[in-house]
Parts: sequence; structure tokens; C-alpha cells
Amino acid sequence: MAGLHHVTAIAGGARGNLDFYTGVLGLRLVKRTVNFDDPGTWHLYFGDAAGAPGTLFTTFPWANARPGRLGVGEVQETAFLIPEAAFGFWTHRLLAAGVAIEDPTVLFGARRLAFRDPDGMRLALVATLDAPTAAPWTTDAIGADVAIRGLQGVTLLVADAGPTVAVLSEVLGFEVSGTDGSVTRLAAPGAAAGAVVDVRAVGGFPRGALGKGSVHHVAFRAADDAEQTALVERLRDRFGIETTEQKDRAYFRSVYFREPGGVIFEIATDTPGFAVDEAPDALGTALRLPARYEAQRDRISAALPSLDG
Repeated sequence: MAGLHHVTAIAGGARGNLDFYTGVLGLRLVKRTVNFDDPGTWHLYFGDAAGAPGTLFTTFPWANARPGRLGVGEVQETAFLIPEAAFGFWTHRLLAAGVAIEDPTVLFGARRLAFRDPDGMRLALVATLDAPTAAPWTTDAIGADVAIRGLQGVTLLVADAGPTVAVLSEVLGFEVSGTDGSVTRLAAPGAAAGAVVDVRAVGGFPRGALGKGSVHHVAFRAADDAEQTALVERLRDRFGIETTEQKDRAYFRSVYFREPGGVIFEIATDTPGFAVDEAPDALGTALRLPARYEAQRDRISAALPSLDG
């Protein structure tokens, strides 16, 4: 099952981060939990109505984080899908919200709006006639006809596209679908959302540095543990790349590795999903903690920045 599962970024203040992704972009807060490796930090998950793989953008809000630096080995941009007919709606909405947008461009035949979130995260909305329609999240201001439909994909900055393209195509199930200048596009056959990875070769460009406004890692889908194990074995056998041990993230199980271009990749299972500890109609409404932190709930909750207005 090829395609993106989620993209995880480093943000600044938690409340501003929440306001932008739910208030301006109209995504659903699918889960409010903590960074399982650093429980003093929020981990916020945004997505469609069901929190489906391929629609998820997640953040670690660190109020005092230094700004990241874009460079080789980093994600240049994360793109979301919108219906073609919604292009004008989103142009006006972003401008009305005070978001500076770049002049619209066309890449691989699709119109796109590029902009940044309040922390400097590089984002884009890509208009398409075949935007997924399964479960868009709607608000009073954003109807189902214009709502974001999930991730389109990411653009990776690497010195040499070849090795990264090889891992994506020979291990993760993507196929090269075209080139546009220095960009090689790979697509996941059959994926409705999270289907695109653009690999931009930039030669000797300086290396990037993680920080506020940068993507920490990109997660790819595995249907279950068995598929994840097969991908891990393929990665090792074909490229000699080892992953971490499997980590239980409550809503999926993950392994991590750094691909040849320097970007941190994750392979995450689709199962068990976000309804494992909340009813589907109550997703994202309360702090959820893994079992190992439940005894510390009061202390953790008191230390987390408020998400309330």
C-alpha cells in the first residue's frame, strides 16, 4: 500500500499552530496527545474527518524553538489537495487571513498557491479536478465543496536525486511519473491522497537544519505489521539501510531511517487508527496519553501550554 501516511513538522507556539491549521486551513484536530519521546511537548494531528492516512499533517509545537534552515536533506514544501473549483476561494481566504501568498504557478499541469504558515513552514494548495471526496472536514466557513482533501505530497531537497528516487521506487512503491526541470515526480499508484513525492536535485546547496518551520520527518504507509516488515527487509537487502526498532505510537506502529539524501523517513502502519481511544465523532477533543504516561497525567497536563482561547 504505497503513499504518504503523514508529515510531521516542528512548530512554534501551540495555540497559534492550532488556530492556523484548524481555523485558517479548516483541518480537523484529529488527536491531541504528546510527543511520546518527550511528553512535555504536544503532538497535534490534523487531517480529514476520519483522520485517514494520506491526509495527516502533525506538529511538535516548541514555543522557544529556533527557526529551521532550508537546505539539502530537508523537505522544501508540503502540499495539500483542493478541488479545482476552490482555487479562487482559497486565494481570497488566505489573503483575508493576512497570509502572504506567492503568485500562482503551474507544476505538472496543476495550479498551485504557495504560502507559509506563521512559523515559516512552506506549504502549498494544489488544485485538481479529481480531488478525493471521501471525508472532507468542514467548518462554518469552509464547505465540503472547497475543503482541503488531504495531502498531495512533499518536495524533497537532495544533492543527487538518483539514490532517493531508487528507495522511493524500489522499496516504498512509488513510480516515476515525470520530470519538470530539476524535479523528478514520483506517484503512488492508486493512492487518493498523499500520492506524490517530488525530488528536487540541488547539487552542492548547503545542508538544512531542523527547527521551527521545518519538517521533521515524512511517514509512508504500510497496511500492517507484515507489510512493514517486508519493506524493512527490502530496504536492508537492496540498499543496506537499517531502520530503528518498531515503536508503538498507539495509533500506528513505526520504524524510522534516514534515506540516502538525508531526509528522515518513517514507515507507519495504517492500523489501529485514531478511533482506538476516542469515538470517531469525538476525535481530538481531549488529551490522550499512552498507557506508560497515564500515572503522570496531572503533571504532564499542567506542564503543557494551553490550547484554549
